[in-house]
Amino acid sequence: MNTPSHMLIGAAVFPRPLVPSILVAALAGGLAPDLPMFAMVLWAIRVVGVPEHEVFSTLFFSETWQSVFAIDHSFFIWGGLLGLAVWRRQIILRAFAGAGLLHALADFLTHHDDARRQFWPVSDWVFRSPVSYWDARFYGNVFGLFEVALVVTLTAILCWRLARWRERLLVLVVAAPVLLPVLMTGSLHGLHGMG
Repeated sequence: MNTPSHMLIGAAVFPRPLVPSILVAALAGGLAPDLPMFAMVLWAIRVVGVPEHEVFSTLFFSETWQSVFAIDHSFFIWGGLLGLAVWRRQIILRAFAGAGLLHALADFLTHHDDARRQFWPVSDWVFRSPVSYWDARFYGNVFGLFEVALVVTLTAILCWRLARWRERLLVLVVAAPVLLPVLMTGSLHGLHGMG
């Protein structure tokens, strides 16, 4: 899934009680698993000068990069952090870790060629989902429609539940990278490659 979608899912599921700090923690948890990828891509393209096509065709699938993705999408790391948060009754950490675990689970179900080793460190096994959030060979076009509908629905629900305009604005800013390309072009083309 695209990163903003992960963030909105976490925000819709985990902010209990619905206060700004927990909302932000859930949004951050939905973002966190993709942060290392964004940093590595930016470093490779902007600092090292690797062409973008080479980053996504070669570096992305290299053992080094895949090792990082195994850690940042590990069910055991996110599940352990969530378990710790529940045990310690840390509501903010629970929202963060829960959203991170949901992110890993959603990616487990929506990545084919670019799937992660999400059972690290116990196993290097990779589940190649029959559905890809971006690849038309694996229902990416159909899933793209579902994802846009999901983002619209979650944005509407969150804006309805949130009382403060600043929190609503935050949700709209998170949803914008998914919704604006569709609204501006009428196509899902701009969605692919955000997570």
